[in-house]
Amino acid sequence: MSFIVTARKWRPQVFKDVVGQEHITSTLKNAIKNNRIAHSYIFTGPRGVGKTTTARILAKALNCLNPVDSEPCNKCELCLSIQNGQSMDIIEIDGASNRGIDEIRTLRESVKYSPSRGKYKIYIIDEVHMLTKESFNAFLKTLEEPPSHTVFIFATTDIQKVPLTIISRCQRFDFRRIQLNTIKTLLMEIARSEKIEIEDKTLTIIAKKADGALRDAESFFDQIVSYCGNKIDQETVSKMLNLIDDEIYFNISDAILKKDFNEVFRVSGVLFDNGYDFGDFINGLIEHFRNILTVILTKKTDLVECAEVYKTHFMEYVGKYSEGDLLRILNFLNKTQQEMRFTQNHRIKVEISLSHLIGFERSVTISDLLERISSSVINSTQGLSGEPEKKNSYPSRSTIPLVKSNIGNLDYQSEGEEQLKKEPLRVTLIGKNPVKDIRPKESIDTSDFSFESIVKKWDIFVNAVIMEKKFSLGPYVGNIELSSLEGNKLKVFLSDSDGKKSFGMDKDYLGKKTAEIFGKKIIFQFEERQGNNSFIKNEGVVINDPLIDLIISELGGEEISG
Repeated sequence: MSFIVTARKWRPQVFKDVVGQEHITSTLKNAIKNNRIAHSYIFTGPRGVGKTTTARILAKALNCLNPVDSEPCNKCELCLSIQNGQSMDIIEIDGASNRGIDEIRTLRESVKYSPSRGKYKIYIIDEVHMLTKESFNAFLKTLEEPPSHTVFIFATTDIQKVPLTIISRCQRFDFRRIQLNTIKTLLMEIARSEKIEIEDKTLTIIAKKADGALRDAESFFDQIVSYCGNKIDQETVSKMLNLIDDEIYFNISDAILKKDFNEVFRVSGVLFDNGYDFGDFINGLIEHFRNILTVILTKKTDLVECAEVYKTHFMEYVGKYSEGDLLRILNFLNKTQQEMRFTQNHRIKVEISLSHLIGFERSVTISDLLERISSSVINSTQGLSGEPEKKNSYPSRSTIPLVKSNIGNLDYQSEGEEQLKKEPLRVTLIGKNPVKDIRPKESIDTSDFSFESIVKKWDIFVNAVIMEKKFSLGPYVGNIELSSLEGNKLKVFLSDSDGKKSFGMDKDYLGKKTAEIFGKKIIFQFEERQGNNSFIKNEGVVINDPLIDLIISELGGEEISG
């Protein structure tokens, strides 16, 4: 047969040609150079990464007549005989076919005989994990103390099935998955040697499909060359290997930024018409957004396995996606991936999920939100002259000293804590009743309790409520108009019905806060502008009833809303 598949034709014949496993080949070369040859080795790792190839090179290097820097010369008689499979001293055994105890007994008997021509008699047992338990047990003694001229080399893709008693008698070497760029480089070298035109995108597709196995990549390469000839294009390769084009994933990530819902159904149609698996599409989309997250966090594309042309596109997402948004997207896609196992119509499920993704609103952190609010308020207070007003404006965040706060088990401490102890925070708020100070420099005088004193201290009360109850009472307390004071009941005007409900729900808080600032607990009575002085009860608003007034003023009672 004249044609030889690429995996055999380009099989490495020396240690330096074994790609992606330098940590192993260097160790073996040093062992040969220093004459520290172990009597047994075990090579483990994924398929197609060079375990058996390395075992054969080691066998040649141990028996080579003219080694060069611990590498086999591949020219001497012994190297050529081993290379052609004619050496009597190199015995390769398939563990799956010779897994019984009888085969191991035969091996034990043959171990006693010296090599016919070379220095070592070498047994290479592939897929050693397929041996039976009895075979392993029968092999233990021979493996522990073999003759000095014998070397065992085991290879396996499932090291967990090999007994620890066997592993402990061997030097273990773990082979790695071969990186995508390494596979692409080797395939490009093969293509140039074979005079085949192939582009970087196509090499990336083949290398991704191989999933770290160089032998698989070389097999795909042969298959593609058989179909395309000497000129290979990306579209044909994608159809042959049934792989989804990376452009589709970029279309989705771009559609999320543009809020283009039409892209959902266009992509769904492409997947359905080409017969792509929707589960594979979700897996690829997860990897795509993982790559975006990697680029945004590192500001580099070194950790992204893709064609060079796509790395530029990934860098364009910096500043457009936030880390929080990407984590939400990845979490949502992981849930979708799990839910698809229980979904019959995958197309509809994917369309709904993609619509949710495109409909996601961008998240904003609390610090960013406060920054925007502070900036917008400052801008809104600038006069026609372009200079910010000194009154009725919020200070910038940089001028507000923060204080120590405990949230869960977190302890935040700001440099403004000492400043806050020395000087109270003062800020003027915009509203119907502007306020000068949230915290007055002098202590509050609570000895005088009258309508006039309440009016004087009202600004302090309003700002204290705004700071402490900014999401409930804060929006309404600044719009109250004071009317009069009868006993401890303060009559006020407030047109907002929601505000009245909020006052009713926070009755206990208002009682404590008014007692703290005004020296006596105040009950709010809301007056309706209806041409008379009647008061209407509304979610905690007190009814103007003489009996109720007497109970409250003389007996210290308070109204309880039903």
